[in-house]
Amino acid sequence: MSVLQTLIDRSNNSCELCASAQELKQYTIPPSLNENVANDVLVCKTCLDQIEGNEAMNPNHWRCLNDSMWNEHLPVQIMAWRMLQRLRNEGWPKDLLDMMYLDDNALSLARATGEDQEESEKIIHRDVNGVILEHGDAVVLIKDLKVKGSSMIAKQGTAVRNIRLDRENAQYIEGKVGAQQIVIITDYVKKL
Repeated sequence: MSVLQTLIDRSNNSCELCASAQELKQYTIPPSLNENVANDVLVCKTCLDQIEGNEAMNPNHWRCLNDSMWNEHLPVQIMAWRMLQRLRNEGWPKDLLDMMYLDDNALSLARATGEDQEESEKIIHRDVNGVILEHGDAVVLIKDLKVKGSSMIAKQGTAVRNIRLDRENAQYIEGKVGAQQIVIITDYVKKL
C-alpha cells in the first residue's frame, strides 16, 4: 500500500490538522527527506499553503489544532505543535501549548525547524549571493568540491535538490549528490 493511501485510510480521507476533505495532499514534515507514514501527514490545500508560507497565517483557521494536537499519530502532533508555536503571540495557542505533551524524542523532532525560536535567535542559511536558503530548496554548486572520506568530486553546476539545513551551523546544508548524502558549505552554492 502506498504512503498516500495509508494516510488517506489513517485520516478517514480528511485533513489531519483541520478535518477538511477538500484538495488533500501528502506533506513530508521537515527536515525529513523520506516519504513514509512516520514522517508524513495528509493536509488540505489551505493548511499546506499556510504551512509553506504561500499564504498569510489565518489564526482562526488554526483553532482546529485544539483537536488535532491530541491525535494519536506523532507526525500530526508534531505539526500541531509547530503551528501553535508560529501562532504563540496570538494568546490562545500558548494555552494549548501548555497543555500539550510530547516526549523528548518527539519534542526534538518538533524543534528541528526552529518554530519555537524568536526570529532574532534563528540561524539563517544564505547562499553565495546572500539569498536565504530554506529546507527543501534546490541549489547548484558553483565550483568543484572534493567530498571528504571518498574519492568523489561533486562537479560545478551539479543541482542539489531538497536540501536540509543544519540547525546549529548557518554555513552547513545537506543534500544528495548522486547517490551520496553530503554536507555542503553554503559559500559554494547558489539557490535555483
